[in-house]
Amino acid sequence: MAALPAGPPAADGAVVVVDFGAQYGQLIARRVREARVCSTLVPCTASAEEILAAKPLGIILSGGPASVHAPGAPRVDPSLWDAPVPILGICYGAQLMAEALGGEVARTGSGEYGRTALTRRAGVGTLPVLGGPEGPAGDVWMSHADAVVAAPPGFVVAAETAGTPVAAMADPERARYGVQFHPEVAHTEGGQELLERFLFEVCGASPTWTHLSIVEQATQAVRAQVGEGRVLCALSGGVDSAVAAALVHKAVGEQLTCVFVDTGLMRAGEGEQVEATFRRQFHVDLVHVKAADRFLGALAGVVDPEAKRKIVGETFVRVFEEVARDLGDVRYLVQGTLYPDVIESGSAHAASIKSHHNVGGLPEDMAFELVEPLRWLFKDEVRAVGEELGLPEELVWRQPFPGPGLAVRIVGEVTPERVAVLRAADAVVLEEVRRAGLERQLWQSFAVLPAVRTVGVMGDERTYAYPIVIRAVTSEDAMTADWARLPYELVDRIARRLVNEVPGVNRVALDVTSKPPGTIEWE
Repeated sequence: MAALPAGPPAADGAVVVVDFGAQYGQLIARRVREARVCSTLVPCTASAEEILAAKPLGIILSGGPASVHAPGAPRVDPSLWDAPVPILGICYGAQLMAEALGGEVARTGSGEYGRTALTRRAGVGTLPVLGGPEGPAGDVWMSHADAVVAAPPGFVVAAETAGTPVAAMADPERARYGVQFHPEVAHTEGGQELLERFLFEVCGASPTWTHLSIVEQATQAVRAQVGEGRVLCALSGGVDSAVAAALVHKAVGEQLTCVFVDTGLMRAGEGEQVEATFRRQFHVDLVHVKAADRFLGALAGVVDPEAKRKIVGETFVRVFEEVARDLGDVRYLVQGTLYPDVIESGSAHAASIKSHHNVGGLPEDMAFELVEPLRWLFKDEVRAVGEELGLPEELVWRQPFPGPGLAVRIVGEVTPERVAVLRAADAVVLEEVRRAGLERQLWQSFAVLPAVRTVGVMGDERTYAYPIVIRAVTSEDAMTADWARLPYELVDRIARRLVNEVPGVNRVALDVTSKPPGTIEWE
């Protein structure tokens, strides 16, 4: 029996989320954790034996992009339907359940997308996952073309919408439930309550997944993996690598050496700040490698964003390998990889949005075994773990910064000149956001440099210089984001400073694109 991909370190009693390739399927796992219940995500190709070997308290089937009628559409192991474990199907998962257990799924002719009014069916009474009286139940979030048009034998239809006759169905005797809508999406009214009723009332789960338990389980997992081995930590200065370093240091102490690589693609003053902060905060060896020429040389002439990410990822690893040879026998490399990094880099059924330099951008011949204690955590969980470990507030709440640095905020070739322009522009954006007191309210705020030039006029003379795009977003987990409605006065101050203070800039634009359809970073 093939082993499942490693999930979060947890004892028996997790809820298993079966992933059918929905880009936001992992959001279900996040919502389960918000209820303080451990969750783990597994691919739909896992066998029932593999899934049940984890002794799950419950199983949730995610949505997905396929139609159940499409050739080769993903399925679950048929024996899973007979397992003595509660199952909740969401969207595609509900359709699979209906089809497998004798119901009917069809294309109704009009899909439902976005907010949709839900109505509870008459005579149903209170069901464990959809309580309340009959009648309007508020808005839910829909995203489907197919729909369940007839529930399987033994199921009660609990709710409907104008376009979906079976929007929720339940067989409490067998603990099988299905909803066509997405309770994990914040726009679904009562969605978290529905999930929690399934977790606590149906599955009998306990709210024991806490920040302290995450720390304890992660340190135990690191000790089990590395034993007495020497460990390098790729320290970028951001919250992810800092928390990863703190966790590994808690686990293995003096076996850890932190390595900060100055790629020349960092924000203004970042190298000095990182070195000062970590020498003060951690009583561990810190190696500072200045490799700007090496990274910029490797990126010369490269314009494709995927190629940039892979080049940065491979160059990082080669630098770490050289440091490891200098230190002696070092087998393990710590990275601050997070769950969104893994999801966006793609899986067997999910589309690859972009490779992350520390996931999809790593070379196959890498000499290290990776240690990734945060691989199954979301950013908010990482920040909470950082606070639990006693890291300084200014580090824990620092805005995310991409591993490839400014290379993926220059749209086009990365050159020393363009890096200098963008670094100066980015410093202006960050300074004004902080001055306005908005840094903690924004997920990210930064400058982007499209590698084109535009005509302008300054001092009655023609200019031909770069535009700068202001990018600011709000988000909870980086998987979805909305563009931030910055005050006009703030945008005006930033724009005036950029064209007045940053040589080579003559135009400023504001990015008002949400994610989706865009991504937070431009590359």
